[in-house]
Amino acid sequence: MEGKLASKKKMLATLVGCNYAGTRNELRGCINDVEAARGTLVARFGFSPVDVAVLTDGRGAKVLPTGANINRALADMIARAAPGDVLFFHYSGHGHGGDDREEGAIVPCDFNLVTDLDFRQLVDRVPPGASFTMVSDSCHSGGLIDQEKEQIGPSVDLPDSAGASPLAAPARTARFLPYASLLDHLSCVSGMPSSHHAADHLLALFGDDASAKFHGGHGGTLSAAEPAPAPRPDEGILLSGCQTDETSADVAAEDEEEGGGKACGAFSSAVQSVLAAHPAPLSNRELVARARAVLDENGFEQHPCLYCSDANAEAPFLWQDVTAVRAARPAMSPSAL
Repeated sequence: MEGKLASKKKMLATLVGCNYAGTRNELRGCINDVEAARGTLVARFGFSPVDVAVLTDGRGAKVLPTGANINRALADMIARAAPGDVLFFHYSGHGHGGDDREEGAIVPCDFNLVTDLDFRQLVDRVPPGASFTMVSDSCHSGGLIDQEKEQIGPSVDLPDSAGASPLAAPARTARFLPYASLLDHLSCVSGMPSSHHAADHLLALFGDDASAKFHGGHGGTLSAAEPAPAPRPDEGILLSGCQTDETSADVAAEDEEEGGGKACGAFSSAVQSVLAAHPAPLSNRELVARARAVLDENGFEQHPCLYCSDANAEAPFLWQDVTAVRAARPAMSPSAL
């Protein structure tokens, strides 16, 4: 990836926020996360608004963030990419970790899971010399790009913050969809109450649009039949809101003073806060480490992770050019929307 800063061309983004309004799985801050991210991409990193695709399940949304629509938007972004391009995907919503928490998935508004295998196949299609950065503010999001190398996480952790004094934890909801809730929802929609395997329902409901993970003869479970090969260097970069066995918090508006009274994801808000406090480029490693510190200082028990190659761990987040530093905007402020 040498020479990326000098050679980058298009900057493309897909942003997804699912609040699941009106359901028992409702969240509050996911659409706000997407709006804040969009503002930062344009104001700080130089993304053109026309190159930022936004999918939310908010009232009046033209394109809902279904599994098929998310996959289509990501595939379109990859298809447009060329060597040197910078690709970005942000997801805020529920996550699912499977029965054994070894695999991850995001939960679109129609519950058609997009899995770690789907993201691996997506990264494998990124043109040589381009990059694909993914921020997932969802539960069990560590390792969401299958086979990506762990840089910060359960096996390669950071030292505890010295002298940190956690504050009282704000009101929060976990961005986690339990397997029982997933199965109950899919059973009601598919009309197959006798099956206890989510894959059976997903294949019946979505057919070819279901995740590739469920088309590979895995016995109707969320687990792969064979161990994954060792990670290899590629251009995928994952910044996850928490570890594989943890939940990510959705913070209520009245308890998020720094968010200007807006509900938000704890990790998304931490990232915005770090970027606002450091206008100069930050490496992916630095951004995750500083976001961890912000969450720790504010009493959150989730630990953001970084998965990518060694080189990309030290690369600037979204390949921000030091010669074109823009003033960062406050986290979740109205001006960033």
